[in-house]
Order: sequence, then C-alpha cells, then structure tokens
Amino acid sequence: MKSLILPFFCLLICSCGNQKESTTDSSISEPTGQIAFTSNRGGNNDIYLMNIDGSNIRNITNNPALDYGASWSPDNKQIAAYSNRSGNTELYLFSADGQTSTQLTDHPDQDVLPSISSNGKQIAFMSNRNGKSRSVYLMDVDRTNVIPLTDNDLYEESPSWSPDGKQILFTRQLKDESDTSHAANGEVFIMDKDGANVKRLTNKKAFDSGAVFSPNGKQIAFYGASNETWDIFLMNSDGSNVKNLTDDAIECYSPAWSPDGKWIVYTAGSKNIYNLYIIHVESGEKRQLTNNEFRNEAPAWSNN
Repeated sequence: MKSLILPFFCLLICSCGNQKESTTDSSISEPTGQIAFTSNRGGNNDIYLMNIDGSNIRNITNNPALDYGASWSPDNKQIAAYSNRSGNTELYLFSADGQTSTQLTDHPDQDVLPSISSNGKQIAFMSNRNGKSRSVYLMDVDRTNVIPLTDNDLYEESPSWSPDGKQILFTRQLKDESDTSHAANGEVFIMDKDGANVKRLTNKKAFDSGAVFSPNGKQIAFYGASNETWDIFLMNSDGSNVKNLTDDAIECYSPAWSPDGKWIVYTAGSKNIYNLYIIHVESGEKRQLTNNEFRNEAPAWSNN
C-alpha cells in the first residue's frame, strides 16, 4: 500500500484463505443505503460509491492523485476524505454526486483520516503538525478553530465519533516492552471531544484499530489480530464482552455500521486483493459486495 495510507495496514498482507460461504436467511431484514469506499481499480486510489447490493459503482473523485478514507456528512450530501492532489496530503469535502470538491486544510504537514461529527459541524482528523507523531485534531467544518486533542510522541489513528457527538474513539500505539516480535501495540481509546478523560478500552495483544460506535452507542466494532490474521470484533461501549464477529481465515478490517445497527460492512482479503463484505451482526450471515483483484477498502455506510 502507498505510504500515505495507514502505515500499519502493511501488516495486513500476511495470510490467505477462502471466504466462508453463507446462506441467505429470509427472516433477516434487508440492508439499505449506500457504501462509500476506496479502490485502486482505476490505477490509483479514488473514492467510489455503490448501492448496498454492490451495484451502480461510480467514481466520485476521479483524480490521478490519491483520494482515501471516506466519511459521510449527516445529510449524505458530502463526503470527507484526504487527498494529495494539491501536492501535499490535505483534507477535502466532496459532493456525493462527484461534481464539487473543497479543500479544508492547507498545512505543510500531513492531514488525514477525517471523521465528520453527527451534527455535521466538526471534523476530527489525524495530523503530524505537532512535530512529534500523528495525533488527533479537531476543526470546524468551515475550516476554522483547528485544535489538537492529543499531543504526544505515540502514533495515533482512526478517529470516529460517538452517536451523541460527545466522545471520540481513536487508536494509540503503545510500545510493548514484553513482546519483542511487535514494534508497537495498537489499542482503542476514547476521550471527550475536548480531549479530556482519555480512557483505554481494549487490552488485546497486538494491534487493534478502526473502532466505530454502533448507531445506538451500546457497542463498538473494531478490527484486531486473531489467530495469525485479522478479524472484526465487537465489544460493549465500556470495553467489556469482547467477541470475534467474523472469525475468518482471511484478513478482515475497517468495519462500519449500517444505520439500523444490524449490519457491518468491512474489508476482507489477502495478498493485495481485498473486497467488501457485509455481515449480519446477530446471525453472522455474510454477503460479498465487490469481486475483483484490486484493493477495495475503507468502507463507510451512508446515514440512511
């Protein structure tokens, strides 16, 4: 993967296997909405949209530069992502119809991984502009009031909001002195939107990241190491009752919830071939949405 994309995703290219087949349960309510995702099917990373059944795929960024990491606005009319189309990695807002783009940041350091708040007024993102390491920042959607929420030399990533907009999940990599096989141990943390009350939620060995709240705020989905590969996990909002949701032979990462909280879309694959799947949280039924030999990843489910 290109170095501008999450550096630790390079750890994902380590296993192979076959996706488990599943039968469709007629009693399960059908998912609705659209999926935004990143794909390199056109020769470089662009943001694409598709229907929930995998149909009507269209490129909304369509630029020779890198575009990555979609986050929907509450009204589904705009998508935040990051791009290096200006010569540096900055945050952008794209209209969902692909007609317009607005550059949000303009800083000599890299700004990546925007996450729009539930009220659409603020964006949490990652930046290394503090000169130490990648940390969590907050800005108003009108590009004003940029402030750091964390400030340390530990690498951080994957900010996402609680449904009520009062808290932010993120990943912090902690040095694991007891395990020489890992350079760092990624754990899921939570903090207030002003950066106060930082709490650690996971205590799994190895790297955990990509945490996202369920729409009702009661559960958190994230990905983490499992049996020499990666799986999607669920836990309660306080970090308790961790369970493996996908339990697959191939790498699974980057979960995102459906608006009704009954499905999760995620990336799965190996050896630089990754496709998008959805899984029903209660039954475990899996459905494949994309099927090609490219990287289709970083999905985001529209809000209705």
